[in-house]
Amino acid sequence: MKSRLTTLTLVLAAWAAPAVADDDRNGARFEVTVTNLTRGQQFTPILVAGHKPNVRLFELGKPASPGLATLAEEGNTAPLAAELAALAGTGDVVSGNALTNPGASTTLVVEGRGGFGRFSVAAMLIPTNDAFFAVNGVPLPRGNDVLTLLVPAYDAGSERNDERCASIPGPNFAECGGSGGGGAPSGGEEGYVHIHAGIHGIGDLVAANRDWRNPVALVKVQRAH
Repeated sequence: MKSRLTTLTLVLAAWAAPAVADDDRNGARFEVTVTNLTRGQQFTPILVAGHKPNVRLFELGKPASPGLATLAEEGNTAPLAAELAALAGTGDVVSGNALTNPGASTTLVVEGRGGFGRFSVAAMLIPTNDAFFAVNGVPLPRGNDVLTLLVPAYDAGSERNDERCASIPGPNFAECGGSGGGGAPSGGEEGYVHIHAGIHGIGDLVAANRDWRNPVALVKVQRAH
């Protein structure tokens, strides 16, 4: 039977989906493919988690958890993975180990088992201070359905957006003449998660090269065969 393609666009408000039964997703493996839609941003290693409806990566308008803040500022998935693994509502948590360049794709496989019928995805955008993209608690597809999501960039609100090389970790950046420094500027952070306003060229970064217009990622989910 030909797969149905369902396209959903994540907007400013959190996406509210109805509760669904585990049905044929229980014990299934799902391929989560992330494509970088930006022209001048890389994605750090990507985290994917399977979980129950009560688990959320964040709430818009509220402070980021320490693990999410670390992912958004440093690209390190380990603290957020540990936070999720400690929750009774979390099942499988997997992380990649490579950057996803503009126009490139990365695929990770997550299990939907034992009632863990939803999934979340997150990774940092570099070079930024604390920008990340995320899928936040969306139901896994049923049967042979293919789920496609257009995903915006969020600001963790945990670090001031000074756009300076000394504050941004990562590989060699043209504006920096080498790798970023990864320091954390003190003061001026927003204090809550919100849609990211992009790069404005107020520091070292060149907005003409690094800025974006949402969405920044294409996420496709389907049954692994």
